[in-house]
Amino acid sequence: MIRVLIADDQSLVRTGFKMILDAQSGIEVIGEAGDGAAALTMARTLRPDVVLMDVRMPGTDGITATGRITAELPGTRILILTTFDLDDYVHAGLRAGASGFLLKDVPAPDLVAAIRTVAAGDAVLSPSTTRRLIERFVPLLPTQAATTTDALAELTNREREVFALVAQGRSNREIADTLFLSEGTVKIHVSRLLGKLGLRDRVHAVILAYEAGIRVPGDS
Repeated sequence: MIRVLIADDQSLVRTGFKMILDAQSGIEVIGEAGDGAAALTMARTLRPDVVLMDVRMPGTDGITATGRITAELPGTRILILTTFDLDDYVHAGLRAGASGFLLKDVPAPDLVAAIRTVAAGDAVLSPSTTRRLIERFVPLLPTQAATTTDALAELTNREREVFALVAQGRSNREIADTLFLSEGTVKIHVSRLLGKLGLRDRVHAVILAYEAGIRVPGDS
């Protein structure tokens, strides 16, 4: 059972998401929070698998709450709720440890799929809106060239190949087809390289790839 906490200052938004999720098998909404401080308190008590986190909320905002929750509860994944007019917060959300982003008008099937994806330890790099947000804002992040070079040196040649494809937003199936490997083997390589690089998930692999100059805006 995937246990979800919804954090949004709009009660109608919380109600709408709860209705969608309550109708799904294997997903349970365990709480609702109206601001970031309440989300943090409830997360500490309830230990959700996934938090749907709004950005702009009274008091403690969603970005601050995301950073605190991911620092204290590494097993809890955060999906940031955003709209195009909130794009300026995306890079901060990535740095705070979010595992992906959803538009507030996300279709129900995409919402459910995203929750299942991050609960499984992966990250939401699609739909294309998220990819565009990442491409726009990751280049604004400060580079960490020395740290990046040292970390990448620990990867095997095959792991570097897989890493480069992960940084392009490729799925495990696409990587497997490109490198003529089984999907299971790719999954193992991804898990190992994330561990060696100290990354939470694929979203943060994209960040590191930009910092290392492996992935640049406009790459196909």
